[in-house]
Amino acid sequence: MNKIKAEYIWLDGQDYPMPHPRSKVRVLDMSEPLDLMHFPEWSFDGGSTGQAGLRDSDVTLKPVRLYTNPLTENGVFVLCEVMTPEGLPHVSNHRSILRHLSASKWENADDMWFGFEQEYTLFIDEDTPLAWANGEPQKQGNYYCGVGSEHAFGREIVEAHLDACLEAGVDLYGTNAEVMPSQWEFQTGPQNSLKAADDLWMARYILERICEQHGVYASFHPKPAQGEWNGAGCHTNFSTKSMREDSAYLVEAIHRLASRHEAHMAVYGEYNDQRMTGDCETSNFKEFTSGDSDRGASIRTPISTAKNNFCGHLEDRRPAANIDPYKVCSRIIKSVCLDLD
Repeated sequence: MNKIKAEYIWLDGQDYPMPHPRSKVRVLDMSEPLDLMHFPEWSFDGGSTGQAGLRDSDVTLKPVRLYTNPLTENGVFVLCEVMTPEGLPHVSNHRSILRHLSASKWENADDMWFGFEQEYTLFIDEDTPLAWANGEPQKQGNYYCGVGSEHAFGREIVEAHLDACLEAGVDLYGTNAEVMPSQWEFQTGPQNSLKAADDLWMARYILERICEQHGVYASFHPKPAQGEWNGAGCHTNFSTKSMREDSAYLVEAIHRLASRHEAHMAVYGEYNDQRMTGDCETSNFKEFTSGDSDRGASIRTPISTAKNNFCGHLEDRRPAANIDPYKVCSRIIKSVCLDLD
């Protein structure tokens, strides 16, 4: 038997401005190949994570997905849902809601695909983005996909993060430097809703672990620097099998999203109004718009979809960098697939 370092990872109860990943390590005697069913449930102190009181503090971690841990030898990441001692989903467990939606007769989980474009900003302390270390940098213009020490800040962190995610089994599609200096983006590959949301949370977790090693931290605030600087979003790409085959379903999806704009904005991230001003490649927080290749619209039809006779995916540009992807996927499924408020 081998000693396996199983790092159990879950989301805490701090719903505002966003949940935070928590983790603890359990050493298990286990032989290859590893299987999810072999990892036991484990309790934790919910009174210290905003998920229980002090006198009834035990809450349960239920393993739901395994990833390789690229940061240590003989290690695995064990993504968990939070359950009550009675075995029911905890009120903070938004993954369970998405899990039930994905298993419903209304959605074949493999027919609806999601992909996230996660923007984040590297900071050296609570107030200072990495590019501000020697004073405020030059205005935006040369930083997007930029090269050179005067344009790219923290590339070694980005590359280490990409390598670690790929080794872990997180399906990343790519990375790039963003419009604001010291801001970067990674994209997750198209997956069913649960895998896409799980991968986003694991990619965030691995990013924060990589940042620990470099003495910086990643901010997911939608407006990390005040002034004429781009904010940070988590643009969400999605399609159904019907949208990929018939443009009429794509048009209907836009209509359903338009009629529920406020309901979507309610779960699209805190402080998002600071980012969505109608400037800096955003739409207005209070208004719904759509357009072909329009990065100032709420919903953008990408050129690849337009070239395919308007069959394919849509990009929802409204979600902020600090979204909970479980909530966002659930809301899009309710609107597009179920036509529900």
